[in-house]
Amino acid sequence: MAEKSAFVAVVGRPSAGKSTLINTLCGQKVSIVSLVPQTTRNTIRGIVTREEGQLVFVDTPGRHISEKKLNRKLVELSDRALEESELTLYLIDASRLVGKEEEELARAVQYSRAYPDRTVIALNKIDDKRADTAAVYAFLQEKLPGIPRERQCELSAKNGTGVEELLRLLFSLAPEGPRLYPEDTYTDQDVQFRIAEIIREKAINNLREELPHSIYVEVADTELRDEGRRLWVRAFILVERESQKGIVVGKGGEMIKTIRQSAQKDLHRIFDWKVELDLRVKVASDWRQNDTVLRRLIDRS
Repeated sequence: MAEKSAFVAVVGRPSAGKSTLINTLCGQKVSIVSLVPQTTRNTIRGIVTREEGQLVFVDTPGRHISEKKLNRKLVELSDRALEESELTLYLIDASRLVGKEEEELARAVQYSRAYPDRTVIALNKIDDKRADTAAVYAFLQEKLPGIPRERQCELSAKNGTGVEELLRLLFSLAPEGPRLYPEDTYTDQDVQFRIAEIIREKAINNLREELPHSIYVEVADTELRDEGRRLWVRAFILVERESQKGIVVGKGGEMIKTIRQSAQKDLHRIFDWKVELDLRVKVASDWRQNDTVLRRLIDRS
């Protein structure tokens, strides 16, 4: 039997569970996860290799209706993934009411390269007591009638329910082709990008609602030490205002210490090296309106 391979654009509203699903599919931490909507700012690739072949999942930023410059660029990333990928996986949070954002997203899926024959829809969070699958199916019948029920499935990305069935369905639709990455590869992100993302995840989750979208992380230097056993990293958490520095540092430096220690813990699990972070905070005024910064942050994916 000929091998199959495909890029799969994973799209959905903010907090639909795209990053959690890709991490579950890959069996590794590929994409950062947070309760804060719109955490993903890049097209993150997670790779699943099976006997049937290889699927490269492209985790896209959650599509949110907003005219802010950062959001417009994130929507462009999602549109690009839909245009370039052979398959589309549209993930819907079954525990939330469908609304205008879901309608906009369904319209984008309808005009994507893979619609309708290579599009799969997954209803996520079916284990949530608020899940209303009947309402979602009614919405899909109205907005995406070209997708038959046999290509609509139910799952829980968090606990893995339905994930194997989803993989089988996607492989059945994938075109024939060679594997694009070595068998043991589960992501193609470079080391500095992964380090920056893990630090950003820990900052977002510890700062919660205070200023998560006002920060980004920049890795300035890396150096292998102790004959390659230890990776030293200098990184900066950048904020938009001088007044925000104190929030990130915390009283007596406790907040940045917490962020550093929790990031190092995750990085030790991901890499073979012992990772030592030199983490600092500095101001990059109004970076979300700066095209140069946005291009550097978003286009590096």
